[in-house]
Amino acid sequence: MKNSLPKFYQKQREFAAYIRNPQHAAMPEDVLASRMAIYRELFFNNIDGFLSNNFPVLRRLLTDQQWFALVQDFFAKHRSETPYFTEIPEEFLAYLQYERDNAADYPFMLELAHYEWVEMALSIAKEQLVPNPTDLSNLIHARVQLSPLAWLLAYQYPVHKISPNFLPTAPPEQATFLIVYRDAHDDVHFLEITPLTYRLLTILQEQESMIVADCLQAIVVELQPSNPDFIKKAGLQILKDLAEKTVLRVGKLDKDV
Repeated sequence: MKNSLPKFYQKQREFAAYIRNPQHAAMPEDVLASRMAIYRELFFNNIDGFLSNNFPVLRRLLTDQQWFALVQDFFAKHRSETPYFTEIPEEFLAYLQYERDNAADYPFMLELAHYEWVEMALSIAKEQLVPNPTDLSNLIHARVQLSPLAWLLAYQYPVHKISPNFLPTAPPEQATFLIVYRDAHDDVHFLEITPLTYRLLTILQEQESMIVADCLQAIVVELQPSNPDFIKKAGLQILKDLAEKTVLRVGKLDKDV
């Protein structure tokens, strides 16, 4: 029995190599070509279908030939670290970032794919939403933090606008800032935000949680605006709007107030 194990593993590797890339790997001996074709089609079509469903915008941007070549390259080259189908899109991102090498690709391909992946990842995230207080009138004295079901994103390209009719060839001067969050009904929403909002939220994220008044003071110290009260007022309204959307998790009031 022990002597048969190496041969079995060798056959297994031959089987997998042929399924991944039949043009560059020999077909295993003693297996009908028709059977291998069926195995190959089943495996490839599963990957193809899963990627098509999870990256619909990217799929629409490519011709059938371009898409087939992309999926085939991923299928042949990438060695996934997980057996779960729901994690294949994340494996595809790793492939685009570290293994893909094609000068003809859109320059925004990786960012667009990440943007599309986020929606799926948030929709199946295991964290549960904690309801905020209905009265946010005294929010300035409350401790807040970014909800685990709200992801802060920054991209070089306006990925949320990309379509077959809008294919930027170079990134604009202004980066794109987004929040993607899941609400109480488990619906995922995308929200474009300003650089000020992005910085406020990164301050909160860096501290994990923070009293709103301290967060507003931190942004004033950083920006040194001519009218700090205006910035504090605008920042407070921004944070209140985000708390109402459950982007922020609101904790207890500062005990010193």
